[in-house]
Amino acid sequence: MFEIKFSNQAKKFLSRCEDELFNRIKKKVNALKINPLPSDAKRLKGYERPTFRIRVGKHRVLYEIRQIENWIVVVKIDKREKVY
Repeated sequence: MFEIKFSNQAKKFLSRCEDELFNRIKKKVNALKINPLPSDAKRLKGYERPTFRIRVGKHRVLYEIRQIENWIVVVKIDKREKVY
């Protein structure tokens, strides 16, 4: 089972978002603890480390899987237009 860590940008976004969106993102991110590569996850190109994204409505959650440390680091959360 993986441990979830959040970047400063992700923490800032979550602190400002609405409760309904917060709960949807939290549910989706907590599911990554058990299955870090769900069927809707896609690998992104152009990042130094292997980075994946999952959809939460109009928002995207970008994260890295760090196997050695057993972590999932949520790098960025934002609307689709702003995240890429």
